Amino acid sequence: MNHRTETHSDSPEALIKNIQKLMEEVETIVAKSTDVDVAGGFKDRISDLQDRFSGAKTKVQGYYKVAKQKVVDGAEAADETIRSHPYESLAVALGVGVLLGALLRRRD
Repeated sequence: MNHRTETHSDSPEALIKNIQKLMEEVETIVAKSTDVDVAGGFKDRISDLQDRFSGAKTKVQGYYKVAKQKVVDGAEAADETIRSHPYESLAVALGVGVLLGALLRRRD
């Protein structure tokens, strides 16, 4: 069995791969659970999987909190910038709209 100590520096992609691997192991255990011989080691594997799943869940919650805070900070910064420079913000929005309109029209 693969026991790893992971840090919070893992990328979200690596975390998703770890969760997928964990789910594959759970499916394997559930498929083998009908065998009587597996019952002895079954509890140890389930306990290990529960620990790993709990760790993955904690990481996902941490990523969610960080992402949520970044979105809130970005929205606050955008709001502050727009309020301190309303005419410039309006000009930028108009420019982006014209550019997007030209690009979309060009596709047709």
